[in-house]
Amino acid sequence: MTDLKTAQEHLRDLIAFPTVSTESNLELIVHIAHFMGELGARVELFHDETGSKANIFATLGPDGDGGIVLSGHSDVVPVDEQPWTTDPFEMVEGDGKLFGRGTCDMKGFIACTLAMAPAFAAANLTRPVHFCFTHDEEVGCLGARALVPELVKRGIKPGIAIIGEPTSMRIIEGHKGCCEYTVSFQGLEGHGSDPDAGVNAVEYAVAYISRLIALREDLISLAPEQSRFQPPWTTINIGRLSGGVAHNVIASRAELEWEMRPVQAGDADFVKTALRDYVDGELLPKMRAVHPQAEIVTEVIGEVAGLEPMEANAARDLVSALTGANGADVVPFGTEAGLFQEIGMDVVVCGPGSIEQAHKADEFVSLDQMDQCLTMLKGLLTKVSA
Repeated sequence: MTDLKTAQEHLRDLIAFPTVSTESNLELIVHIAHFMGELGARVELFHDETGSKANIFATLGPDGDGGIVLSGHSDVVPVDEQPWTTDPFEMVEGDGKLFGRGTCDMKGFIACTLAMAPAFAAANLTRPVHFCFTHDEEVGCLGARALVPELVKRGIKPGIAIIGEPTSMRIIEGHKGCCEYTVSFQGLEGHGSDPDAGVNAVEYAVAYISRLIALREDLISLAPEQSRFQPPWTTINIGRLSGGVAHNVIASRAELEWEMRPVQAGDADFVKTALRDYVDGELLPKMRAVHPQAEIVTEVIGEVAGLEPMEANAARDLVSALTGANGADVVPFGTEAGLFQEIGMDVVVCGPGSIEQAHKADEFVSLDQMDQCLTMLKGLLTKVSA
């Protein structure tokens, strides 16, 4: 069986696990753990606090620092209300493409690494190669955020990470961060005929949104002069606002969901400080003057570091040599890459499939992209073999 056919079979198996972020990924992780264990890999699972999800970190080759991490996330986005023409969790081949939820984002990359794993296991590796697959990337990179401190605690110090998100096999050396928040407003219900007798949570949520919109202009002025991102500044998006029960009732509750995508860490600190000062200095005093129990509570859904382009980047140089690419790009979407960079690793994002197919009905990855990924991994095998 050719490497591409082997990768297809692995992908078929992976797609059959419906690892939507709201569900457990354990069956898939155990499946991979058994496969890697049979190859002689040193396998460790890291469960979340519920025990229903896990990360896997499997190592082939010698112990020691300076290893190479091949990383991907095991979870996928929901298929509900999407007009699929096939069963999303049954891989279908057609017109040189493989269809199914997660084929592109990002089980295609995982399948390629598993297809090549036996060759890595049989080789005389000169440095460790780590297979790292996480849970809950799609809902705040929860798995990687938990895994990275565990690696530090255990003294595991890989040198390079290749994150196999769908980039059409382009080398990505930078992306913005992603910070997601839910803000809950607790006011005081009352009759709509006497607005001053209550605390309208929706109105205070709107004031909060107005402050966010004003901060957008400040962020434009803070854009780094040489920023390669599009747009070049940190962005803020208002995702959802809900609250109230009827036309004639003062809304006692409201909930706001919003996000920002920082181009530099200082921007996130600037926004959070400005909001904290606004809430503590203006909004809450006005609310509590009427209702002392009024509250504004912010829940951090996820704060994921961006991937900062670095002048010296061994991961970029390695993948450039493997793929023949003569440049690297930046993208606006986020990945787990910045979390690995924060603990001192050189990181790039490079994987099969296009982000344009991710999260959509009839998601697919092309066989050509899978083949390109396998070629990159074969080149890597040569680089790390004696």
